[in-house]
Amino acid sequence: MIDWTESMEQTFEYYEIDPYTWKDKKLLDTVKKCSINRDETAETLGSATVDVNDLVGESYIRVYLIASQNGHKEKVCLGTYIVQTPSSSFDGKVRSVSMDCYTPLLELKENPPPLGYALLKDDNIMEEAYRIVRENCRAPVVQTISDKKLLDNFISNTDDTWLKFVSDLIAQAKFKFYLDDEGRILFAPIQKIEELQPVWTYNDDNSSILLPEVTLDHDLYGIPNIVEVTCNTSQGQYMARVVNDDESSPTSTIRRQREIVYRESEPNLTGLPSRMEVDDYAENLLEELSSIEYKVSYSHGYCPVRIGDCVRLNYKRADLQDIKAKVITQTINCESGCSVSETAVFKKKLWK
Repeated sequence: MIDWTESMEQTFEYYEIDPYTWKDKKLLDTVKKCSINRDETAETLGSATVDVNDLVGESYIRVYLIASQNGHKEKVCLGTYIVQTPSSSFDGKVRSVSMDCYTPLLELKENPPPLGYALLKDDNIMEEAYRIVRENCRAPVVQTISDKKLLDNFISNTDDTWLKFVSDLIAQAKFKFYLDDEGRILFAPIQKIEELQPVWTYNDDNSSILLPEVTLDHDLYGIPNIVEVTCNTSQGQYMARVVNDDESSPTSTIRRQREIVYRESEPNLTGLPSRMEVDDYAENLLEELSSIEYKVSYSHGYCPVRIGDCVRLNYKRADLQDIKAKVITQTINCESGCSVSETAVFKKKLWK
């Protein structure tokens, strides 16, 4: 097994694949370089750029990292992408072709559902999602078993694509799209960072693959220090007001010397709530809103971490100790050293 924290020899291989069998079909030996972008915030979850010497028609390309260490060789798939928009140049000796490539989810983005397309109340959400994706793209789809059913008819909008329609559909069952390295389409559960377990730890000791430069971004703007909740019931109107006046909280009315009020007139409460339940709802809401999301950007040598994974950050020089963060973007440079630029997010509570 490869130890990704130790030195190794790295090369890359590129294959054209059969979009119907999803297997490697032909080795491409004219690839000069490749850059892979994985992005949880992008609708199709990423893209790639592949530079070659000869034109390649519209096709699917699969990228492999070949790692060799102490006589052991490992072939790691880095992604499967469809070539859509090649452009070429010629310097008098060699033709250079730069190809923009996209994930298999692009096929779901290219076409809309029929006008007025609808799923009916009590339809199984994940069974319908699996059926729709299988019918509208060539990539293999992995079925997810769930008993979640539609509470109402689910009707497409006129500007929907199949990708948008299914994304909104599976969100009702708390799932989202996910791609494995071979480009198969999966449905992953939506989870909070605190529910995830780290798959890798980045630290700043002598054996770390983490490069020195780390950037940390956050924004306190708009975080309230007062929450007001109004709830109308058959027993009358209840109003709850919760104030963050904690001197140790950086967003409190005392530390900020001003009030930032958040109001909610339709709280998500079931049945006939009591005054105490409205009070508790307001307090929990302020606690939830009093969290700040940090984005931390860093680079490292390749290791088997993907977007959506949880990592642990122990980087004392950047004051990041025992931080659990979720990876949301990666850029993989398919060249010697195979450096990965990565962004992860984590939250900190600023009250209670």
